[in-house]
Amino acid sequence: MKLRVTLVVLSCIVSALTGIVLARGGAGGASAAPSAREPGRKLLIGLSLDTLKEERWQHDRDIFVKRAHELGAEVLVQAANSDDTRQISDVQSLISNKVDVLVVVPHNGSAMAKGVQMAHEAGIPVISYDRLITDSDPDLYMSFDNVKVGEEQAKYLVGRIGGKKKFRIVRINGAKTDNNALLFRQGAQNVLQPLIDKGVVQVLHEDWAENWKPENAKKIMNAAITKHGHEFDAVLAANDGTAGGAIQALLEEGMAGKILVTGQDAELAACQRIAKGSQSMTIYKPLKRLAERAAETAVKMAAGKPIVASQTVNNGKMAVPSMLLDVVVATKDNLLDTIIKDGFHKKSDVFSGS
Repeated sequence: MKLRVTLVVLSCIVSALTGIVLARGGAGGASAAPSAREPGRKLLIGLSLDTLKEERWQHDRDIFVKRAHELGAEVLVQAANSDDTRQISDVQSLISNKVDVLVVVPHNGSAMAKGVQMAHEAGIPVISYDRLITDSDPDLYMSFDNVKVGEEQAKYLVGRIGGKKKFRIVRINGAKTDNNALLFRQGAQNVLQPLIDKGVVQVLHEDWAENWKPENAKKIMNAAITKHGHEFDAVLAANDGTAGGAIQALLEEGMAGKILVTGQDAELAACQRIAKGSQSMTIYKPLKRLAERAAETAVKMAAGKPIVASQTVNNGKMAVPSMLLDVVVATKDNLLDTIIKDGFHKKSDVFSGS
């Protein structure tokens, strides 16, 4: 059986930066990964995804698998269609296939604690990818700074208050089962709360979009319009999917393009809406950088090489060693210099028909 990943605090004498070394080894510190595999077998990585219905996760999968293959590893991919029971079953399947490392995008961060436990009992380290697995002890968390995502969305709106005496917002949060949705809201609240206290910002309506589905976001937007009419200035939508649902409701009311709408993930449809003016911004998370780094880290971990994580994030049980990447605010003014320059989308696709 493969030995658990253990953590060692990196001494300041060894490194100028404070960090954590994740070293493959047990009490004796000896590397166990090479001897645990059958002779000649390639490194095998298990990738358990919440869903592949959203464009964003298709990007992550493709980039991750491509980079892992370039490094000589094989990847088994499972997608759970936003079903906790199915995702636990997927994890069991990947463990049965004797993967060397398990990389998980949890549908429900708390429910996936069971998956972490099962993997560790089999001696398999776990990387929590993009979304944090809570109430457990994953070996590494790789994501973007999700509190900053919410802060940047709120800052964008606050920067456009202008001379308004009261800036009225409808908030459409993500799925409550996703810890990231809580972090996005926390970040936005960091910016908004002082202005709410001063009476400058008013949240007229707020709700959570189950499973991040656009149709659920549309229902929330419809409810806000029914209750408050057209008397609001902005929609703080947590991601591009919920933004799309909100904008559909606004279109039906003749309000699209007149109301500020935030987003996240830089989906093609969202970038097209930004180019046309119905969506105001999106948070661009350089997925290629994250997915490639995650693949490289998973391969190193599977091969028994040490991994350095310079940050930690508390998941309710422990301070999880973490690698967090920065995000970029993308608007119509900088689409060319960010998303298109990085090759995330083609200019012809983004501006087609705009």
